[in-house]
Amino acid sequence: MEDTTAYPVGPGAPEPRGVTPVDGGVNVAVFSAHAEAIDFCLFDETGHREIARLPLPERIGDIFHGHVGGVALGARYGLRAHGSYAPEQGHRFDPDKLLVDPYGLALDRPFALHPTMMQARDGTDSAPVVPKGIVAAPAIAEPWSGAPPWSRTSIAEVHVRGFSMRNPAIPEAIRGTWAALAAPAALAHFKALGISTIEVMPAAASVDERHLGPLGLTNYWGYNPVAFMAPDPRLAPGGWDEIRSAVAALNAAGIEVLLDVVYNHSGEGDELGPTLSLRGLDNATYYRLDPADPARYVNDAGCGNILAAERRPVVRLVLDALRAWARYGGLNGFRFDLMATLGRRPDGFDPDAPIIAAIEQDPLLRRLKLVAEPWDIGPGGYRLGAFDAAWGEWNDKYRDDVRRFWRGDGGPAALATRLAGSSDVFWSKRKPSCSVNFVTAHDGFTLADLVAYAHKHNEANGEGNRDGTDQNWSWNHGVEGPTEDPAILAARRRDQRNLLATLLLSRGTPMLGPGVELGQSQGGNNNAYAQDNVLGWLDWSRPEAALTGVVRSLLDLRAAHPALGDDHFLLGRQHDGARFPDVIWRLPDGREPSPENWNHPATPTLIGIFAAPRPGQADDRVLVVLHAGAEGLMVSLPAPQRNSRWRVAVDTATDASAMPRLFDATTPAAVAPRSVVVLIEDPDAA
Repeated sequence: MEDTTAYPVGPGAPEPRGVTPVDGGVNVAVFSAHAEAIDFCLFDETGHREIARLPLPERIGDIFHGHVGGVALGARYGLRAHGSYAPEQGHRFDPDKLLVDPYGLALDRPFALHPTMMQARDGTDSAPVVPKGIVAAPAIAEPWSGAPPWSRTSIAEVHVRGFSMRNPAIPEAIRGTWAALAAPAALAHFKALGISTIEVMPAAASVDERHLGPLGLTNYWGYNPVAFMAPDPRLAPGGWDEIRSAVAALNAAGIEVLLDVVYNHSGEGDELGPTLSLRGLDNATYYRLDPADPARYVNDAGCGNILAAERRPVVRLVLDALRAWARYGGLNGFRFDLMATLGRRPDGFDPDAPIIAAIEQDPLLRRLKLVAEPWDIGPGGYRLGAFDAAWGEWNDKYRDDVRRFWRGDGGPAALATRLAGSSDVFWSKRKPSCSVNFVTAHDGFTLADLVAYAHKHNEANGEGNRDGTDQNWSWNHGVEGPTEDPAILAARRRDQRNLLATLLLSRGTPMLGPGVELGQSQGGNNNAYAQDNVLGWLDWSRPEAALTGVVRSLLDLRAAHPALGDDHFLLGRQHDGARFPDVIWRLPDGREPSPENWNHPATPTLIGIFAAPRPGQADDRVLVVLHAGAEGLMVSLPAPQRNSRWRVAVDTATDASAMPRLFDATTPAAVAPRSVVVLIEDPDAA
């Protein structure tokens, strides 16, 4: 090693956490409640040779700190922790394991598992294979004031890499990166789609699960983070500058950007996993250990470990990570993976848990959009509806009830509740927009596969098709998977339009899964987390499968009609001194449904007349027919108000690239088998 006198060490300060450039060097501050000493290790510019190992000289409380002179921006570094190696007590200190700074803002390479990361106390140094932190001082993003309110939000999920890897309209040099999301072709696509918001799948530096390497696979989705504040170099080779520029370009085009974040667990996995960061710094504080056997981890996330999110150091780490992505990257909000884990105390979930309360009160974070995935596999882990008004929540009840109706397993009662905003879940102090409605997401079948496969086909994942859910509520129109039968292909496309129409005409916040508008297929794989290849990347080569025009037409219709996009529950409210009927449910012959009609699973039709007041104008009324039956039917239309006429705005029975609009309708109106028809009252047609 070099002469350490080139890097004079002084006391420094316990704040801020991490490695911070200051005059003449850096301030280093590292949390560990149980370590006996922390070393700050410097490496040469290649990141391969350790040139200095400097013990931090001071400790205040649980913070080891020091000022290290002669260290400039761009320097490579890591940490080592000393202490008793006693897994039976929860302690896993091993100074032969180089550790990534939890507060590091940049890494010099991606994570790649290596045997030396796994072995403990055998004298083998893991430094040659561990990513090194890069001393950084990112610029602060300019604030954006154009975020849409929840009531005007529509979301599309996007994977940074998968979005652009096969897109010929994006320069090859930037495909698979954040820069590609801001390419002119990408911006044009998002604008043409008509959505207000993209939700970007995880982008923090992550590592593969240890079973994937022998299978020749990698973790494509990125839900296995190690360095929560460092962008993954594979997705953002330009670091924070690249992310900030991409978000700014998207914002300038009117597109809001949310980031999917994972704080329920880390990529260090279970007790057999690698020692990369938190495990080596203070395993017993950062992770929730099994009280009966502290050598093992509580596994409520199903990923090998969970962070002990009720403890102050973890709350601090998560909040600082969120602020980093908002400040340096300019992100406009966050979606929290398995948020129920973050709200869990040792005795169960608490909607007022420290980390939830801290996020809601943070002066920066509380102004952003916050979305919870409100479940995990732990005890009492299904918490849909348990968050307060500051949060949107992924609504899997919506997904399942819509799928079951169109598959023929569910009657109209459940669908009516979902269509009207899921008041059974969100009525208490919430609005329909708190429900993030989706039919498909990254996890599960794509929309095209949902109507083409009755069973999952995950053989490519190397787990004998055991992974992924078996409860898909999917159907295949008589043939499993690919077919050249034109009738089956037409039926599948119609059902995709039916599902999109249902989603985009429901009250709540609609969310599209990745590639829905492209007719994306994953060959029936409903758990493509390990498919960093053409199976997982979006296919831009099939214009005949594109549904972009369908999505745009439905979103335009939703925006134009308060009856569809109104952010109130459809239970009636005061208007001009009288009770205003938000929705009226009808049978095809115009009668009100009986309890038997509502609850009979074989009833294939739901008809709703949605209404909303428009000050100074006639009330907005929209009639929606969702018909899952195999035979057509005739629908009696109510008398239009104020000399208006009903006109067809949507009919999914057509295979046109855009929905038909403003066709005259007769009374009764013909509805084709398995279709959605939307009629609006048009005073100009009287």
